[in-house]
Amino acid sequence: MMTRILELAFRLAWKDLRMEFRSRQNFLTVLFFAFIVIVIFNFAFEPGSPAIRESAPAILWVAFLFAGILNLSSAFIVEKEEGCLLGLLLAPMERGVIFIGKFLSNMMFQLLMELLIFPVFLVFFNIELRGGWLWFLLVVILVNTGFVAVGTLFSAMTIGLKTREVLLPILLFPVIVPVIIAGVRATGLVFQGSPGSDLGSWLKLLGGFDLVFVVVSAAVFRFVVEEAS
Repeated sequence: MMTRILELAFRLAWKDLRMEFRSRQNFLTVLFFAFIVIVIFNFAFEPGSPAIRESAPAILWVAFLFAGILNLSSAFIVEKEEGCLLGLLLAPMERGVIFIGKFLSNMMFQLLMELLIFPVFLVFFNIELRGGWLWFLLVVILVNTGFVAVGTLFSAMTIGLKTREVLLPILLFPVIVPVIIAGVRATGLVFQGSPGSDLGSWLKLLGGFDLVFVVVSAAVFRFVVEEAS
């Protein structure tokens, strides 16, 4: 049963990614927005100043998460405009399959965007990963998991509203404040090269919030998507 659910979810995710990279419009918009954020913050600080190193983790996640909002706001647009959402709901499969599929496609989209933007960030801010790439990758995955899970739920919740681009960040960011704070602090420790007990505490906090967010979002999604359709 679980294998079948994952198979259907991966098919939905692959469909979304294939449609996106055929047009590339949304992806290029998100990529350009993240790049602009990094460039603007770069000119706000003196090169090599202590302030820029202290602020770098927060700037990085501002670029990542605000750009990710643009993608999440259009996560269900194609299905809604083309009338496919009702077809998905009528298909003989669990509602959770739709959530998992959308979660996976949004997660892969977010990670690919961050993969392309992060080298630009390193060059502009002259930052070294003193704590190691593996620790940084773990922080990124944990932060993105909570962000994308809640973002996918709220994207479905606001799909039928004309002001969804405004409402989505208003609803989303207050909920994921703990994830953002933990992500920024953990990233700062990785940049400083001190992945000790403090980093472990932040990672545990991220993992706990991710577990709650994913479970709750998946459970509530079936009711939200039926109302949105």
